[in-house]
Amino acid sequence: MLNMLQGLQNLLDRTRVLDFLGPLALRLYLAPVFWMAGTSKLGDMENTIAWFGNPDWGLGLPAPALMAWLAALTETVGALLLLAGFAVRWISLPLMFTMLVAMVTVHWQHGWQAIADAKFCLFNCADAQAAAERLSAAREILREHGNYSWLTEQGSFVILNNGIEFAATYFIMLLVLFFMGAGRYLSLDYWIARRFRH
Repeated sequence: MLNMLQGLQNLLDRTRVLDFLGPLALRLYLAPVFWMAGTSKLGDMENTIAWFGNPDWGLGLPAPALMAWLAALTETVGALLLLAGFAVRWISLPLMFTMLVAMVTVHWQHGWQAIADAKFCLFNCADAQAAAERLSAAREILREHGNYSWLTEQGSFVILNNGIEFAATYFIMLLVLFFMGAGRYLSLDYWIARRFRH
């Protein structure tokens, strides 16, 4: 039995030849996420700065122009670096910081979930319950006054909760990249290190 388990473990260990696929998948997943976030901020910096600074309907952050430019450039340049696999461990740090700021200033008040679901709520459940009631009412209105089957043909209606779920997931993915690096073969970091580091 022990020999069989060791044989299975050896077989499993042989898959490590493909271990570069994990960091590559993380990089390819995160690059468009940060590209869209950064370029949307850059595309309307006046409103982005206003949203970062306004305490009534925005984030109320200090030095909003500086913070907005730092966030937008970190996300945009970070996307390109992740895609190329260049300076991945270095860019992971400011991207993780950006995700922490987003979690605390934008998403925390909405709880964990990105999509409101009162059945699986972790915290701030009153909002999720209220969202479920509103969604139920909206579905009834659409069933009575709209073509509900056509409207839901491509998927169910949901209420965006805007909780920390996505930002926390991106943070964890970046944390893995910070410790693992860009991965072998399909990253500039690998080839630069191979050429210049001993």
